[in-house]
Amino acid sequence: MRRTALGVAACALLLAGCGGAHSPQLSAAAGFVPQPALADMAAGYLTVRNDGDADDALTSVTTSLAARVTLHTTDGTRMKQVDRLDVPAGGLLELARGGNHLMLEKLDRKPRVGEKVTLTLHFAKSEPIEIQVPVEPTSYRPEGE
Repeated sequence: MRRTALGVAACALLLAGCGGAHSPQLSAAAGFVPQPALADMAAGYLTVRNDGDADDALTSVTTSLAARVTLHTTDGTRMKQVDRLDVPAGGLLELARGGNHLMLEKLDRKPRVGEKVTLTLHFAKSEPIEIQVPVEPTSYRPEGE
């Protein structure tokens, strides 16, 4: 009986260890906000990298600059608001002009070129990530875009 109890305990520990091994490992970089043309709305772009072995999803973004931040996909010329954007295991979520992006709505003020905007990214599984992104000229295009 004692050997059975030890065997069950060992199996439970082994399974618990295996279950915890799969997790996302997220980081964010390469972000910017183009100086908005409108006084109350701006776009936001960045890249979320997942070096882990489990998927995650960006579920919301907050910033003190805007009352609300929404997530959007783009298909051709159609923009669609979504509840989440997937961050695949071992992959990237790229928010870029003409594709997935953020919309910062009801801005408190119009940000100026050169200032930094703090964005807090919230995920389905991972802890939030805070990133500071520069405000760039409206016509700014990162290398490779």
